[in-house]
Amino acid sequence: MAHVLSASAWIGIDVLVAVLAAVCVGSDDPVRRGLAGQAFGTFVWWPMAVSALICLVTGLVLGWGTRWGLVRFWWVTIKLVLNVVLCTLILVLLRPTMPEAYAYGVAVAAGSPVTMEANGLIMPPIVSLTALTVATVLSVYKPWGRIRQLEQEGARRRSR
Repeated sequence: MAHVLSASAWIGIDVLVAVLAAVCVGSDDPVRRGLAGQAFGTFVWWPMAVSALICLVTGLVLGWGTRWGLVRFWWVTIKLVLNVVLCTLILVLLRPTMPEAYAYGVAVAAGSPVTMEANGLIMPPIVSLTALTVATVLSVYKPWGRIRQLEQEGARRRSR
């Protein structure tokens, strides 16, 4: 349950990030652009990082504690890789841009010349929402079955 809730929260936060990024880039009103940039720089990172890390930890617990395992089935392994990659991107790429996004918002709202390329704010929600959609589809359909290599190794170990 915690895994589904954290993944759902993560998706919701990403939708909010997409809206804020769209307003930062597409709004003609400098006050709206400024407020969206400030909200992006202030409120995005912590909730996204927390929900992503909870999703990762609960996914690991579920993998270790259920018949699905962590690397027994392709769909679980791919979800694990997606989660680790997205958590890394949040920590390494998104986090450092938050002060710049906030400063962009303050500058735009104040009518100052813009020094940040706001179009860079659009890529994180596109990448994240795409990956989270893939993970959700994998969870529902559970394609591809077992990872055969591990099955063969397990059979060899049991026969020894």
